[in-house]
Amino acid sequence: QVQLVESGGGLVQAGGSLRLSCAVSGRTFRLYAMGWFRQAPGKEREFVAAISWSGRTTYYADSVKDRFFISRDNAKITVSLQMNSLKPEDTAVYYCAGRPTYGELDYAIVSRASYYDYWGQGTQVTVSS
Repeated sequence: QVQLVESGGGLVQAGGSLRLSCAVSGRTFRLYAMGWFRQAPGKEREFVAAISWSGRTTYYADSVKDRFFISRDNAKITVSLQMNSLKPEDTAVYYCAGRPTYGELDYAIVSRASYYDYWGQGTQVTVSS
């Protein structure tokens, strides 16, 4: 059974940075496409970033492009989200998601929450103005 556990959330002032991590259990992590999503109160879950199984391709929502950076360490079985220049509108619960995937996929696929098989419990990020 695959389990995803996020960490690194917290309270930060606007303009600050946070680094989220997602630890993944399972021997085949290196074959997983991984994504980060977020959900603010009263809003639908939205795509933030994703990374292919190889790490060669990364995908970002327009709202976080050039501020957030996703990476993976297949040896440590983790995927991270470095968040810089944070804004109050980035406040949300952030979720890590994964799916066994071999190949480099289109943005339209990896940005859909329904594509992913496994989800973490979420970690709160609060950005104060």
